[in-house]
Amino acid sequence: MYDSMSEDQRTDMAIWAKEQITQNFFNCTMRPSSDPISKGMERCKPSLKWLNFDAMTTLGPFLSHLTPGDVDCCPIEKLCEYFLSAQSNSTFSRTTKINPSLGNKFLQRIQECFSGKEKLVDRVDKLGALACYYYNATDMTPDHTKILLSQLDNCGPNPKINQLKKHLLNTMMSNSSIAQPLCELGKNVALLSAKQLSMIPNSTLKEILNSLGPNIKWTQSQLNTLVNKQLGATKCNEVSGKELLALQSAAEGLPNCVFKQVKAREILNYTEALKNISKVLSKGQLKAMLQGLQGDADPTELVQKLVDPLLHSISLNKLKKANINSLGQVENKTWSRSQAAYLAKKLQDLKQLQQYGRLHSILQGVSCNMIEKVADSDMQNVSQAITENPQWLSKVLAGCAARKLFATLEKERINYFKTITGDELNKIPTSLLLHLPPSKVQDLPDAVCSVFLDKMEVANLSSLALRAPSRPALTKRALLCLGKNVSKLTTEDVSRLGLLLCELSPSHLRLMAPDVLNSTLLAMAYCKFIPQNQRAELVYLVKETFGDPSYWTSETMEALGALLILDDNATSALPNKPWMKDILYFLKSRLSHDSDALKKKMFDLTTNTTTTTTTTTKSNAARKRRGANTIGIINVAPTVDMIENLGMENVYWTAAHLNMMSNDTFLTCVETLGAIPGYNTDQLSVLIKKATEAFGPVSQMNESTVIQLGCITQGFSSSDLMKLPFSLDSLEKIAHCGWNESQMAVVWKVVAKRNNLTAQQLGAADIVVLNQFICGLNSSEIGSLNKEAFRDAVGSMNGIHCSFKVTEQLKNLAVSAFGDPSTWTEADVSDLGNIIAGLNPNELAALDPSVFSFVSETCIQVIPPANFAALSVAQLEALGPDNAAMVTTEQKAALKSDQRAALESSETGTRAQAQASVQSGAPSVSVEGISAIMKPLLFLLMGFLLL
Repeated sequence: MYDSMSEDQRTDMAIWAKEQITQNFFNCTMRPSSDPISKGMERCKPSLKWLNFDAMTTLGPFLSHLTPGDVDCCPIEKLCEYFLSAQSNSTFSRTTKINPSLGNKFLQRIQECFSGKEKLVDRVDKLGALACYYYNATDMTPDHTKILLSQLDNCGPNPKINQLKKHLLNTMMSNSSIAQPLCELGKNVALLSAKQLSMIPNSTLKEILNSLGPNIKWTQSQLNTLVNKQLGATKCNEVSGKELLALQSAAEGLPNCVFKQVKAREILNYTEALKNISKVLSKGQLKAMLQGLQGDADPTELVQKLVDPLLHSISLNKLKKANINSLGQVENKTWSRSQAAYLAKKLQDLKQLQQYGRLHSILQGVSCNMIEKVADSDMQNVSQAITENPQWLSKVLAGCAARKLFATLEKERINYFKTITGDELNKIPTSLLLHLPPSKVQDLPDAVCSVFLDKMEVANLSSLALRAPSRPALTKRALLCLGKNVSKLTTEDVSRLGLLLCELSPSHLRLMAPDVLNSTLLAMAYCKFIPQNQRAELVYLVKETFGDPSYWTSETMEALGALLILDDNATSALPNKPWMKDILYFLKSRLSHDSDALKKKMFDLTTNTTTTTTTTTKSNAARKRRGANTIGIINVAPTVDMIENLGMENVYWTAAHLNMMSNDTFLTCVETLGAIPGYNTDQLSVLIKKATEAFGPVSQMNESTVIQLGCITQGFSSSDLMKLPFSLDSLEKIAHCGWNESQMAVVWKVVAKRNNLTAQQLGAADIVVLNQFICGLNSSEIGSLNKEAFRDAVGSMNGIHCSFKVTEQLKNLAVSAFGDPSTWTEADVSDLGNIIAGLNPNELAALDPSVFSFVSETCIQVIPPANFAALSVAQLEALGPDNAAMVTTEQKAALKSDQRAALESSETGTRAQAQASVQSGAPSVSVEGISAIMKPLLFLLMGFLLL
């Protein structure tokens, strides 16, 4: 039961079980006095020691969902007895997450059990999730170290954990007999330095690599060491299939020229190993490997045997040659969106598209036009089938399917939704019911309220546009279905709202009873999305209800911090308390996006400083003012630990503080610092000075040094860039750094000269590796690119962003390679990505409206406003909510009134092309909202254990 429950369900179950224990064995209740259920029952005294051995045995893994106060209700002798007993063996090992305040409280009290000769380290195997807070582990044997490291692998991201792991590994490496323990360390081997890896015998290293999965991230220096130890200085020597597969995750360190020589007959049948390798390779390496495989395998065989992400590297051009004539050849594979769009059209031509339940990832390529062609008699079954694969159901497709279904149902009888029965409502898939127009939501009869609330309680709003009018309409109808005023709602009532809870406005929340408001705000802290226009007032309500955050305990911050950090000013004002950093790392796992304010706060906490800056939400402005805005850090030189802990947040160091960094620290951390885009000019000036001090003058730097320096190379002058030994492969690794086009032109010239290359000679894999640096080619070079190579490469180049002048030149190449834009399909448009922004007004206007929901989101905002204004009403309506939300203020200003109305309908999902994809959600709120089946099961178990 525990394993199948969500985190919030587990918490609710723990609270419910605690209440059952106190009621049945202590004749008192812990419910709030305002709770109607608690009337007539004596309140439990705060001093009640209810958490005894039997209670802990009953709760089992649900112990990890209690509060620190509950732990204080456990007599120390009973806690020690339980922890040392066999019953505790699975208690903390079954849970993968435990709140910092609870984890620290448990660990603090458990350590009281070891005041004699025996130490907690001797029972480290019992810690489970508590190991995530066992920071001061010392005097450990190799066996203890191995056990602790395996438990630390389950902890969430936290620099303290990485520091502890490195300490443990360094201790192990100092032991001369480490071969066997190292083989059992799993992914923790990646925390060893390149020097430490070089000390491991080749046979042991090979065994380690074979035991690791693909989810390992090596640094470039580690990769160089691993490849050199296993294969020697390969350069572009041919590597056998056996040798390649043996490298596993370290294959990322091979140059592209090696992958171009891969033989299909040697590796194509080793599906799992090939999948693991392909997961760590860059897009350029994948395309190079595909080039090698195509030497002795045709497209049909590749489609049959390849798995993602290598499968995604097959271009539309090659996919068309794969002799696909049945759904069976392509189902149960994960396709890219452009591939899915091509396959959906292909299956439609083969008259096999009607088997929607078998489409899986191909569903993302289904267009609204295809849904419109579904026969009315099949629409109910089709609706059910497409909603069985929610991960592939876009907002646009959900909206189209819903409208088609609703129209079909309304043909059955007049006023269908006014007279709908519970059974009929139950047959409508919940993810489509969410798209019911507000007027029809309002018309739903009271007789279906029970079914409606059941559906809303489990509904996932991710397929609904963020600004859809259905959201407030559904929320209003759900509140009416509860049958009482907001002021009379109980916690159980609120739980029936499900994810619609996140849509409740602060004005509604203020009407709730105090206890219900408290529990509701605690539940809203789990929401993945809260309407933007409600956030400021919600944060104010949280402060009003729970007091000034400066005085919050760690437990309160855990419970409500996710709401507080919705506001940048509130985030910046968080106090620098000792526990704050742990809590914020814990809360980050709930966030879909880290704000600049949160990143800056994490920097302040890590460097132990206090700042008085106001964080701007505009990252570019923040970058320009970074040096001036960061104050209060006096005489703090960046250390190795600080830099490794900060990761991408090292961008917040001022130039003055970077200048205080020692050469040794710079050398140790150069790859961490080099991975960061967005340094300002002053920071780059200091960092290149550090680079020349550490590595010598530019003329003496080798290719390995350039790759290590990464984004720092941006700081060199054009004349110095001309001296750096950039390789073609290295460009893909530094493409994300934010180069300007003049710099990219210089770097491309260096690469072309060093490799005796011309643009015309670039193959598909080379163009993919060129990546963002394609913006550095001049118009003549872009025009000379091989069209066949460009067609094969462009689908793996999505995300490149050049100036409009260069984008226009790339568009001209696309027209010559793909034909007139009026003939471009959904698959073509998806493949071309941001290059679509280079179309002129007439070309944009010529695109079929059906392709617009397949245009890349990042492309929309870079279309010049004057060109964007050429779009028709039908094209704007077809954008879909996510694309419409990307339209800039300047673009909107260029539109006429009918165009703005069409754009609005697209963003709100009120036309046939709509609905959104940002996860929105809160957990089930109430203690009482637990399944009626689960309660008796636990109660019976509890009774049995306490006999």
